[in-house]
Amino acid sequence: MNTLSHSFVKGEDSGSQVHAREAEGTVLPCCYLAPVSHYRAYNRADEVQLEVCDHFVKQTLRNRCWIDSPNGPLALTVPVVKTEGKTLVRDIRISDHGNWRHQHWVALESSYRQSPFFEYYADDFAPFYEKKWDFLADYNEELMSLVASLLDIEKPVARTTRPPLNLPEGRCLAAKQVSPRGDLEGVVEGASMEIAAVAPYYQMFASRHGFLPDLSIVDLLFNEGPEGVLWL
Repeated sequence: MNTLSHSFVKGEDSGSQVHAREAEGTVLPCCYLAPVSHYRAYNRADEVQLEVCDHFVKQTLRNRCWIDSPNGPLALTVPVVKTEGKTLVRDIRISDHGNWRHQHWVALESSYRQSPFFEYYADDFAPFYEKKWDFLADYNEELMSLVASLLDIEKPVARTTRPPLNLPEGRCLAAKQVSPRGDLEGVVEGASMEIAAVAPYYQMFASRHGFLPDLSIVDLLFNEGPEGVLWL
């Protein structure tokens, strides 16, 4: 589940008047409770932008995360309002279908209530499963801001304002997402194994199904607490 990044530079090309993205910073996909590699890229970047101007694609980490559970990796998906045609990530609305907030919170609590730091952070995350957000990008960004503060990562994040370059029409930065068992496709084009490779840390159910790499950042946070930043 390698969360990859694109680089960018500020400014415009005088000829094409398009936004340039090169090696002076990092553009990260706007993910729901993004995987550990996402935050490793964030922690190591000088400047960060959150990609909200690409086209939304279903079954990606835009609205899905993977957590550990007694039965192995478990996917949690935020339902979104169906749209016609191509829609930018920033315009995707969250659906209230299926009482998903309650289901996600129950899944998190069931999977991590015995972890070392779940109770320590529960009050920080609970409001995200009580309050309603209209837009997926807003929800994801506020969760990212919370996680960054809990891990003491002090780097401002700006949103992109123009579509990404060098991608075929209609292609989203977020690619296919299968299962966090080590045979995953990256969620962004151009994987960096250096960024993606995160050393194993304590996981509740590792004795049952082995260490699961690159789960949602909450897995690292609930198991390692503030020291989770040491893995980033």
